[in-house]
Amino acid sequence: MSTFAPEKVVSKTPVLHALPEVIAGPMLRRLLPERMTLWLVASKALALTLVLERSGKRSVRLPLDHQQCHQLRIGEHAVVHMIDVALCPTLDEGEIFHYDLLIESEGQYRGIADWAPQLCHDGENLLTVRHAMTLASIAHGSCRRPHHDAPDGLARLDRQLHDQRATPEKWPSLLMMSGDQIYADDVAGPMLLAINALVARLGLYHERFESAEISDSRTLLQDPWLYQRNRLLPATAENRLLQRYFFRGKKKPIFTAAGADNHLISLSEILAMYLLVWSPIAWQLIDIKTPALEDKAAARFEKEHQALEHFIDELPAVRRVLAHLPTWMIFDDHDVTDDWNLTAQWEEAALGHPFSRRIMGNAMIGYLICQGWGNAPEHFEVDLMAHLQTSLHTREERDHDALIDALLDFDHWHYTLPTRPAMVILDTRTRRWHNERAPHKPSGLMDWEALTELQQELMGHDAVIMVSAAPVFGVKLIETVQRVFVWLNHPLLVDAENWMSHRGAAHVMLNIFRHRHTPKNFTVLSGDVHYSFAYDVQLRGQHQRPSIWQVTSSGIRNEFPNTLLNVLDRINRWLFAARSPVNWLTKRRHMRIKPRQPDNRSPGERLVNKAGIGLLHLDDQGRPREIIQLGGNNHDVRFERDDR
Repeated sequence: MSTFAPEKVVSKTPVLHALPEVIAGPMLRRLLPERMTLWLVASKALALTLVLERSGKRSVRLPLDHQQCHQLRIGEHAVVHMIDVALCPTLDEGEIFHYDLLIESEGQYRGIADWAPQLCHDGENLLTVRHAMTLASIAHGSCRRPHHDAPDGLARLDRQLHDQRATPEKWPSLLMMSGDQIYADDVAGPMLLAINALVARLGLYHERFESAEISDSRTLLQDPWLYQRNRLLPATAENRLLQRYFFRGKKKPIFTAAGADNHLISLSEILAMYLLVWSPIAWQLIDIKTPALEDKAAARFEKEHQALEHFIDELPAVRRVLAHLPTWMIFDDHDVTDDWNLTAQWEEAALGHPFSRRIMGNAMIGYLICQGWGNAPEHFEVDLMAHLQTSLHTREERDHDALIDALLDFDHWHYTLPTRPAMVILDTRTRRWHNERAPHKPSGLMDWEALTELQQELMGHDAVIMVSAAPVFGVKLIETVQRVFVWLNHPLLVDAENWMSHRGAAHVMLNIFRHRHTPKNFTVLSGDVHYSFAYDVQLRGQHQRPSIWQVTSSGIRNEFPNTLLNVLDRINRWLFAARSPVNWLTKRRHMRIKPRQPDNRSPGERLVNKAGIGLLHLDDQGRPREIIQLGGNNHDVRFERDDR
């Protein structure tokens, strides 16, 4: 892997001079009794054979044709392999099986133990998977920021799987990543240079820009505008109202991320970042030198470099866990840009400028290729995938823009898993409830139509797990502070995105919980906020009440400012204790919310500021039996129920 140093590169392992066949993956995505979905990126189109070893059954050997393995060329030396195969016979509940991917070349076949032996656990030459539609446990988390200097929660999960490799029946049923898998808007200086180096190394495709300071993405390889990209981002007459309300007239870009000075722009940059956050191989293909910088920027670069070194060290474990656990994903704002569609006014300004529309569209294309497709391939119709293939093949502006238009109109990023309990994964970004009378104020996280569809989806289930990137039941003090800033017309200053910030969306969502056909056991899984907590929620004054749990794990590799969080936690306990009359002033006044106590914490502490991964154990009725935050530093925290 690469180490950054002035004038030279000191590598812990030699940089590869020849491109390996597989650059990233395989990543196990969807796993149903009748289907298996995998994702990998190779330096060329591969002839692949999927091998399944099942106990008591004949070994299955499936040569993958173009219908089972869709190959998407994204560069001269980069081909995405999107694998989706039907399984016959179907998988049994709780079945533990092994798989291999053979690469055929000149009549010779090489398996994973040959081309990626580090993916196998000790003493194994195949990858082990446990199939489970009945969810006994779920690993979940969000917010994996590469240059935040904290242990990686996915690496911690890999250690958990390794310790239990002799008893994979104890493994989580699946991994749910609930947003901010990448930070397209908040990129470290060394990461930006690595991205551009990988774009050049793999020959990722370039594009032209309209109404921009730069003519095309090739110019970014010559001058990446390190720590200066905020000067490239649109700041025009179209966002005068944004400047008036959010920045007091000071000239600012439409994009509002605090770290926008290295904001990703081109599709090639987005795709390169996905490779660099999921694969150690990508880092072995590039040499990066520390540039000449002024003192302040040089100090920042060095600090970010040190954090990235720790991030790179844990990537082999990250790659391994993603190859073993079925992994499901949904976007949040940083997968595209901070404050994505926060207000109707923001949305209009950002989509109304050709350059900002292209930047956001590129991030959505990257999400489709690297995340969205693997959740539910059937959602992406032939026409949409044809748009994608045409855009990458012709590399014409009109085709690129047509694809972005199609993605901006696409309304089926959400999906439901037919598990027990059912998992309903929400899209809280692209179907928002605009504030018509005050477009500068926060939109609802889902509009009326989307919420109506959600209610229909929930009916008929005894238990359900709903994945919402932002917590439905959040920290009331923080939401109150956000509400004050909204009242002062500064919602972007405090990231005022929560379910209660829009009256209509809040009313409908809370009524869903109160509806007589709401599932009896209702768990909400969330992330986003960079701290973890768990609540037990009860409806006041109802005899037949659903049991509701809010379980939040964040971040996988991110944390809240610790001193500030401790202060907010303490004040929140004083003002909004379960029996406090102040609760009657909130929108959730008809609900009694009881925070769980983290073990090994001072009495009364409720919020856990620890990078890691959440682990939720469920009983046979789909109720949380144990709620744990697996700390990246191996110090785990359990949230204990308060029965007082």
